[in-house]
Amino acid sequence: MSARTQRLDFLAALSGLMIAVQARANGELAHLTGNGIEAALVSFGSGLVIISVIALFNPAIKDGVRNLRAAVSQKDIPRWTLFAGTLGGSFVAVQTHIVPLIGVAIYSVASIAGQTAASLLVDRVGLTGGGKKHITPRRIGAAFFTVFAVLISVLDRIDAKNLSLIAVALGCLAGAIVGVQRALNGQINEYSHQSFTTSLLNFIMGTSFLLVFLLISLAFGKNELVPLPAGPWWIYTGGVIGVIYIAFTSTIVQHLGVLTFTLYSVGGQLVGSLLIDLYSPTQGVQVSAYLVTGIAMTYIGVIVGGVNNSQSRKRLTQ
Repeated sequence: MSARTQRLDFLAALSGLMIAVQARANGELAHLTGNGIEAALVSFGSGLVIISVIALFNPAIKDGVRNLRAAVSQKDIPRWTLFAGTLGGSFVAVQTHIVPLIGVAIYSVASIAGQTAASLLVDRVGLTGGGKKHITPRRIGAAFFTVFAVLISVLDRIDAKNLSLIAVALGCLAGAIVGVQRALNGQINEYSHQSFTTSLLNFIMGTSFLLVFLLISLAFGKNELVPLPAGPWWIYTGGVIGVIYIAFTSTIVQHLGVLTFTLYSVGGQLVGSLLIDLYSPTQGVQVSAYLVTGIAMTYIGVIVGGVNNSQSRKRLTQ
């Protein structure tokens, strides 16, 4: 293995670790503000500001916007596909609510299980474009295996007061949302030919969705705006991490391929989430042998399932 390949493998694992760190940052911001929707809006909105500044000085992003506009006007891509970013906004909103309750590691296991299960439906209905795809028994078995890994992860805490099974189920739902969003982003990217253009659209749609959602919740008295805490500084890194992750994805996937990138990325996310819950856990979160076993089982399930190997185009998180 060349030194260059080793560096790319390391960066792929680092990108997965960044996902875990992002979940911890967004969760802590939500915990300190007591308002998950406001925390999600801050995270998504800061990412939008950063990528908008990048777009001002990047002609390739502007070319991607023109390509996408032409594809929409020629009806090559359905208009509703452009709203994929609202799923990203929903994902972050769910993330900010449940990470403080169950911790980063269990959330990561649940999220990956949701993504694995959703990939079956996404491919079966042909949501990624290019027609419907055959679902192999191996992938079905892998999906059930990852879901079973979630149950193992929380086996010792089912009766504990600090664990909400609803929160775990929502973690799976968040992963499923990401699986659908990535499929839609694959279609958008196919016509924009520029991953950062796809990301800019996602941040615009996601931020708009969260802003409208927050205004509605304020109007009905379900939420109230609170002053943002002064620190710690890292609670505001969620949006920055999202943009950096996109940059990593768009660069590394081209050289490693989707399969290798996802294996290293998922590995980095699972190991990173475990380390976070060991050394910087949310209140009441503990690491047990059941959780470690569930993490190992989740990774095995991802490997067995071939991490959706039939999808050869790049995927984006936000």
